[in-house]
Amino acid sequence: MIFRLSALHSPLSTPKIMLKKAVAYYHELLEDAELAEASRRELDEGLERARLIFGGRRLTPYLRPHFVAEADWTRVCGICETVWSALQKVKDAAVESDELLDELGVTEIEKDLVAIDPKYRTVSPTARLDSFLTDNAYSYVELNGESPAGIAYADSATDIFLELPVMKKFAERYEVRRLEGRSKLLDVLLRAYEEYLGRKPEQRPVIAIVDLRDLPTQQEFELFRDFFEANGCTALITSPDELEFDGERLYTKGVAIDIVYKRLLVNEYLPIMEKYPALVDAYRAGAVCMVNSFRSKLIHKKAVFAVLTNEKYAHLFNDEELRAIHAHIPWTRKFREEKTVNHGAEIDLVDWTRANKSKLVLKPNDDYGGHGIYIGWVSTEAEWEEAMKVALVDGDYLVQERVETSKESFPMLFGEENRFEFLEQLVDLDPLLYFGKVGSAFTRLSTTELANVSSGGGMVPTLIIKEKNG
Repeated sequence: MIFRLSALHSPLSTPKIMLKKAVAYYHELLEDAELAEASRRELDEGLERARLIFGGRRLTPYLRPHFVAEADWTRVCGICETVWSALQKVKDAAVESDELLDELGVTEIEKDLVAIDPKYRTVSPTARLDSFLTDNAYSYVELNGESPAGIAYADSATDIFLELPVMKKFAERYEVRRLEGRSKLLDVLLRAYEEYLGRKPEQRPVIAIVDLRDLPTQQEFELFRDFFEANGCTALITSPDELEFDGERLYTKGVAIDIVYKRLLVNEYLPIMEKYPALVDAYRAGAVCMVNSFRSKLIHKKAVFAVLTNEKYAHLFNDEELRAIHAHIPWTRKFREEKTVNHGAEIDLVDWTRANKSKLVLKPNDDYGGHGIYIGWVSTEAEWEEAMKVALVDGDYLVQERVETSKESFPMLFGEENRFEFLEQLVDLDPLLYFGKVGSAFTRLSTTELANVSSGGGMVPTLIIKEKNG
């Protein structure tokens, strides 16, 4: 099999032309100094009111959202959902196969957690696919299947942007459609809970948002808590050390919990699990519905792309899924001493990786925030050789082919000087899936090769646009 990128639309397609015109018009509007300053002021005041601060800085230091053409968005959703059906099949196969669990890099203690039945079938009721949408291709680079952040942040940022004076002026010429995720996330929790119970609940459940203390994402937890409570559910923000299990119910601060909205990563829980076992004990006993469950670890491992793109596992997928995989998932392998196949040719993986650094990335199988990633095309020969040594010693690294990335110019705000400059940004489009259906998205921007908030990037709303008729 040959793994390659396919065009999402042709370079001269109507969506591309319309988008370029729309962005140019938006930037032209910002040439009006009074309009730009009013919009900047409204943005900062809105961010302050909505608590959209990440680590003490603006989460959205830009004066423009990311626009996606309606036609492109429809296609993106279809591709995401096809890829998701393949990911669900990887989960179904992995729970029955030690070989596949090992290929994914699931550790022995993780295997024990994965084996626990969450009492609902979907591997990750909420997930995020990180992708690049360009003029010629649409490609995924990672999947967050364990605890995708940013949903509430994106909703609040969208509320703010739609009220900016410049956006209101822009909307006179273009139809603008917002995306919204909080209600879909709540629906996911309630649907998972109903499946877990095997019946409709008699009353609205109590939801506990569980993560470590004092994280920079605390503001997003507060946004979710407020939204859940506004929709009739008691909601609490808590941490593993505040949970208690009496053998029948899980409690926090004296309140019995029905649903755990788990923002806590498995990697963060494992070192403290023995000291604070209430969460895992209640989950193992089937005493609480946890979303996402520990089983989501199966597809959160970055090696899931190595399974998707390996001919050895092609029998797991149907023709439509294979076409989507071949076109939109970059060729990926676990990095180790072995012979494998790349674009139809047998290769020695280590030697081939050494010789092809200009199109490769080395990344840890199970980390986030850009930690431990080595980018071949910005590395010297010596740096790449050292990266390969680190990856081989670690034993849980992936090598992945470079995809075509998206870059656009955005008006970026600086400090408290009330000024902005147009700077080229890496544009990472992140569709969010709810029970396997795309329901919302946001976009991460960065001036570096890594687009994530933890490493200094910023977030902007994703807005779907088309030209107004007449």
